[in-house]
Amino acid sequence: MQGNADAQSNLGACYEHGDGVEQDYVEAVEWYRKAASQNNAVAENNLGGCYASGHGVAKDEVEAVKWFRKAAEQNRASAQFNLGLAYAAGNGVLKNYVEADKWFNLASAQGNKGAKKYLSIVEQSMTPEQFPKRRN
Repeated sequence: MQGNADAQSNLGACYEHGDGVEQDYVEAVEWYRKAASQNNAVAENNLGGCYASGHGVAKDEVEAVKWFRKAAEQNRASAQFNLGLAYAAGNGVLKNYVEADKWFNLASAQGNKGAKKYLSIVEQSMTPEQFPKRRN
């Protein structure tokens, strides 16, 4: 309540998962929003997850991508992975394997195991013309 973004993000996670409090997605979103308004990358990514799943808010894949991107641009590996998934599937953005590859590569470089797995899937989906555009 004193404005500490990390504490707000952590409290949001408690409400989202029901850790120490009754699970309440709406309350989780409220706390994530407070932390995200202070550019807390963890909260931004988690808020994106709420929009992607429709937990505590109306499902909105475009809004999910907005929050994943904000966190991904702060080098949050889980958000980079989530943004890669959005581009690979065309959820909230136009399907774009080159963009998916870019974000999966960034997340993978930080040790995100999911990103490493999806890199090979995306690479199989890319056309030969798309390969020169990789990692630019």
